[in-house]
Amino acid sequence: STGLQNQVSGVRVAPPVQIFIRMKRIINYLKESYNELVHKVTWPTLKELQNSALVVMVASLIFALIVFAMDFSFQKILEGIYKLV
Repeated sequence: STGLQNQVSGVRVAPPVQIFIRMKRIINYLKESYNELVHKVTWPTLKELQNSALVVMVASLIFALIVFAMDFSFQKILEGIYKLV
């Protein structure tokens, strides 16, 4: 190893200092994440959440029906082809 991973700003530091620096970065990241989630994120209201859930359920049902129709159609087409052979 060239020792580059043991340097901060070109100065060689001891492993315990590296651990401290990493822990400080992790703690800072967690504090910033918490601050953003509490103060900057706009959370949906219960009504908005229910409407979104309903849209997802309806879209999923429509998609499932389309896939079912395609599957059923292909099954009938292939059954017709197999009867000819």
